[in-house]
Amino acid sequence: MDIIAVEIPTAVQIRAWHSVVTAVQACDNPEEPPQTLEQTTGRLTTPPPNSRLLLWIAAVDGVTVGVAYLRLPAERDGGRPAEIDVLVHPAHRRRGIGARLLRRAAEAVRAHGRPAVVAQAIAETPAVPFLESQGFRCVLVLTGLLLRVDDVDPGWLADTLAAGPPGYELVRWRGAVPDGLADAFADAKLAMDDLPADETVTERMSWDAGRLGEMADMVAKRGDDLYTVAAVRGPVIAGFTEIVVPANSPERAAQYDTAVVPGHRGKRIGIWVKAAMLEWLLAERPEVREIETDNADDNVHMLAVNEELGFRRQREYRDYQAEAADLPGPPER
Repeated sequence: MDIIAVEIPTAVQIRAWHSVVTAVQACDNPEEPPQTLEQTTGRLTTPPPNSRLLLWIAAVDGVTVGVAYLRLPAERDGGRPAEIDVLVHPAHRRRGIGARLLRRAAEAVRAHGRPAVVAQAIAETPAVPFLESQGFRCVLVLTGLLLRVDDVDPGWLADTLAAGPPGYELVRWRGAVPDGLADAFADAKLAMDDLPADETVTERMSWDAGRLGEMADMVAKRGDDLYTVAAVRGPVIAGFTEIVVPANSPERAAQYDTAVVPGHRGKRIGIWVKAAMLEWLLAERPEVREIETDNADDNVHMLAVNEELGFRRQREYRDYQAEAADLPGPPER
């Protein structure tokens, strides 16, 4: 078996990678719409903002049987862990392929001075025992949720919008945040940092107008559409929600960030901005039939908000973390 580092993926390598991704998805998460080739291409060729991607392919007799994706945060985010995804074709599992890919990625994590690495697994899939056998520990449990737009009661939606808190107004935009709101939006983004400090080594994300623009630009480069609704009071954005509608599968949108700033909580701002987003999508993007999201199990308030909107629990995800020193050693040569 060969472990091949991929600098700039070719069309052939992307198709081979995609075949592994879709085979794993069909085996471990068959109820989800399959990832499209265009989505795979975007993930491999458009790094998230302030990130560097390292990619590896495991090949047996020239056939790709496993892949590893490592995202290294930029130097200014050097305290944040790297993110890894290791996938092995179901027909080739339990042969040490995933372990060899992980060892190669672990070399890179240490070489680039990253303190730790994080990974996500769907509960009750082979990814869970694999990660736990390789030095990872579970640091967060997430509930995957799905909203079917046709299940939303129009009367409830109208009543919720009409019951917005006094003194606030709704503002919405598509794509990049307007210049006049960029600083306030960056401040509101910090409200997403709700994990206990001792759960992971992740440092507080620094947001500014430049980083917001980079995030919007990344979404646009993929051909996807970013929608944002915010509750504004004076110069402050008190709460917001974001939805991304994928270009190649617009029937299922993805919830990105939602947050309410401390000092403005307890006024139903979260459900108000989410209801306004639903109204906007119903009018502008009727092809959207479902919205997917996830919530930390201990985020009881946001779980209640989403379930009131009509989101239903689908599955459990687990976030894992390993310290760089605890990762497996160099790969066998």
